[in-house]
Amino acid sequence: MVILMSDTRFEKARIVGARALQISLGAPILVDSTGMIDPVDIAMKEYDAGVIPITVTKD
Repeated sequence: MVILMSDTRFEKARIVGARALQISLGAPILVDSTGMIDPVDIAMKEYDAGVIPITVTKD
């Protein structure tokens, strides 16, 4: 994930929501998720670690 500026709360919600959907559909998890069940929690952990494979471009 490329972050040139900090994401707005709306961009963060969109990124985490999209990644949570991917995880719930069986995408590989990119962080240690031992004991975590909720895809949103896992996506938030991935977002905080900066490993989500989603790029945001801003015009």
